[in-house]
Amino acid sequence: MTDTANNQAQNEQQGKNSRKRKVYFIGLILVLAAAGLGVYFYHETYGRFYESTDDAYVDGNLIELTPQVSGTVVSIAVDNGDFVEKGQTLVQLDPSDSEVQLQSAEAELAHTVRQVRGLYSNVDGYKAQVSEKQVEVQRAEADYARRLKLSKGGAISKEDLAHARDALNAARSALTNAKQQLDSNAALVDDTVLSSHPEIRAAAAKVKQAYLAHERTTIKAPESGYIAQRSVQLGKHVQPGAALMAVVPLHQVWIDANFKETQLRDMRIGQEVEVESDLYGDDIVYRGKVESLGVGTGSAFSLLPAQNASGNWIKIVQRLPVRIRLEGDNLQKHPLRIGLSTKVTVDLHNQDGALLPPKSPDEPRYETNVYDRQIAAADELIKQLIHDNGPAAVAMADTEVAKH
Repeated sequence: MTDTANNQAQNEQQGKNSRKRKVYFIGLILVLAAAGLGVYFYHETYGRFYESTDDAYVDGNLIELTPQVSGTVVSIAVDNGDFVEKGQTLVQLDPSDSEVQLQSAEAELAHTVRQVRGLYSNVDGYKAQVSEKQVEVQRAEADYARRLKLSKGGAISKEDLAHARDALNAARSALTNAKQQLDSNAALVDDTVLSSHPEIRAAAAKVKQAYLAHERTTIKAPESGYIAQRSVQLGKHVQPGAALMAVVPLHQVWIDANFKETQLRDMRIGQEVEVESDLYGDDIVYRGKVESLGVGTGSAFSLLPAQNASGNWIKIVQRLPVRIRLEGDNLQKHPLRIGLSTKVTVDLHNQDGALLPPKSPDEPRYETNVYDRQIAAADELIKQLIHDNGPAAVAMADTEVAKH
C-alpha cells in the first residue's frame, strides 16, 4: 500500500509540474507576441518615420589666410583661439618695398599726364597753323588771280605771273603739310579725354597694381571667427600662397551625417533634424534641416577607391554624407567646434522635398566685401593724381599767379 501511495503522489507531482511548464511556455509565447506587436506598432507609428546615426560630425569653413605678395612679417596681431572681427588686421608685412614701387608708379602717372596734355596742346597748335595756312592760300589765290588779269593786258611780265603761281603752289603745299601734321597728332587724342587716354590708362593701371600690392602687405580677416593653425612667425619671409593661419567662423558650422544607403530611401531635402552632441549630452538639442544629400559615397571619392572587379568581392553597406544646416538658436549659448561627434535624428514625415537640388543657388553661399574698398581707394588716388597734374592744376596755378 505504501508503494502504491508513493507512486500516485509522484504522478500527481509530475502532472502539476507539466501543467506549470505549459503555463510558463504559454506565458512566454504571450510575452514574445506582445513584444513583437509592440515592436510592430512602434515601427508603424514612430520608428519608420525617423532615421538616426551617430556617425556624424561637426564641420565648417576653415578660411586659410595666405599672402598675395611676398614680404617679411613684422607684426602678428592674434594667436590661436583669439576672436577676430571681419576686416581686422591680422598680419603685417614690411611695406617698405611696396611704398617705393607705389611712389614710382605715382610719379610715372603724373609725368604721363603732363605728356598727354602736351599732345592735346599740339593739336590745338596745328589747328591754328592750318587756319593760318588757309589764309595764306586764300591770299595767294587772290594775288595770282589779280596778276593773271594784269598779264592778259600786258601790265606785268610772265615772270611775275610765274612767281605768283609758284607762291600759290607753295602756300597750298604748306597747307597740305599742316593738315597732315594735324591729322597725325589728332589721331593720338581723337575720341578721348585726359582720363581715358591709352597712355594715361596704362600708367594708371601700374598705379593701381602698385597700390594693391602695397595694401596686400596688410592681411585682414575676411570673416569674423576664431584663429586656428597659426604657423607664421615674426621675421619670416613669406611667399604668395604660404599658409599663415586660419579663421574658423563657428557661427557657420553644419553637420555631416553619414547614413547607411538603406536609410536614405525616404530622406528628402528640407526635413526636420534633431542633433545631440557628445560635448553637451542629450540635455542640449540642436535643431536643423537637411540641406543636401550626398551625390556619392565616401569610398567613391576616396584617394584609392575600392575595386570590386576581383573574385574576393564582399558586399558592404555603403554610407552617404548628408549635410544638416543648423538653426542658430543654441549655437550662441552652446557653441560647437569643428570635428565634434554628434547623434543625428531625421524626421521623415515631410516627403515634399527633393532628393537633389532642382536649381543652382540664386546668391553666393559665402562672400566677403573686405577687399572691395582697395579698388575704390586706388581709383580715388588715380583720379586725384590726374586732377593735380591736368588742366585743372594749370588753371589753379594761373589763378594764384594773378592774385600775386
